[in-house]
Amino acid sequence: QFQLVESGGGLVRSGGSLRLSCSASGLTLDYDGVGAIGWFRQVSGKEREFVAAIRWSSRTTTYADAVKGRFTISVDKAKNTVYLQMDSLKPEDTAVYYCAAGSPITSATRALSSYAGWGQGTQVTVSS
Repeated sequence: QFQLVESGGGLVRSGGSLRLSCSASGLTLDYDGVGAIGWFRQVSGKEREFVAAIRWSSRTTTYADAVKGRFTISVDKAKNTVYLQMDSLKPEDTAVYYCAAGSPITSATRALSSYAGWGQGTQVTVSS
């Protein structure tokens, strides 16, 4: 069993930046067959939605249209950690952010069902 742990959330003003971290417990991302790490977010009462993903071997990245050009997903192999740099934040980015691991085929990179090991999430609040 493995679980990912998110951190780095907080309160920021519109236009500000935050960097979220996703670390793995019980899983070595580089060796344990992990194909991709995904970031998702959820607003209370709404479905969890895809934000970004990175494929571990190729470092290929995928972004939701809503965050493209503002968010950057990256990996630090030595720290077994994936980051989500969020710039030019908007109030509509307010949500609980989650990361998870999976081995999705390319067409399923954005699918919630492709991932497991969900953590508790980290709250991001953007004030206007």
